[in-house]
Amino acid sequence: MAEQPSTLSAAVASGIIGLTVGYLLGTGSYLGLWGSNSHNSSNQRPKKSWPNNYDVTIHPDSSDEELMAKLKGGQDSDDSDDEGPAGDLAEFKDNREECKLVLVVRNDLGMGKGKIAAQCSHATLACYNYFLKNAPRSSLLQRWQALGQAKVAVQCMSEEEMDELQAKALSFGLCARVIHDAGRTQIAAGSATVLGVGPGPKSVIDKVTGHLKLL
Repeated sequence: MAEQPSTLSAAVASGIIGLTVGYLLGTGSYLGLWGSNSHNSSNQRPKKSWPNNYDVTIHPDSSDEELMAKLKGGQDSDDSDDEGPAGDLAEFKDNREECKLVLVVRNDLGMGKGKIAAQCSHATLACYNYFLKNAPRSSLLQRWQALGQAKVAVQCMSEEEMDELQAKALSFGLCARVIHDAGRTQIAAGSATVLGVGPGPKSVIDKVTGHLKLL
């Protein structure tokens, strides 16, 4: 007569079988192999992205789509720096001061915080690219980069005031670029939003923007 398995052996065997079946069922359920809706992808629950523990739907920014369409068509972005007077950049050879870039924001337009941040970013890049194009080896640009790219945001109250500030900055040999908005959100197309002044010596830029209030 065959020997009957012990109670402990039977329990261990049952546990192993249970774990194996549970693992297979769980894997099949995750992959959508079980259930009446397994062949209907529209009814399946979306998988959750690791390491996030929640479902995420990404909506591309409309401006990104418009920009890509323009680039494919050979067109530039609508947000652009001023194509008006530029002037020659002064070298300020004997000046060893800290350099900074000042961003003058038109407060009368009532732009939101996100809009202001975007327009200031445009102005910063416009000034930087102007240096790269016209004075790529500028000691001012190198010093500004080496010392942390200091930027200060201030405010003005009209386009006329912004034009006067730009003209004054150019008279000192500073880089001064104005950003005009594309008009897709918040404000009218072509509105002058931000004036970037610099990078340049702190004392020289203060002669242009030192009287303006911080944003």
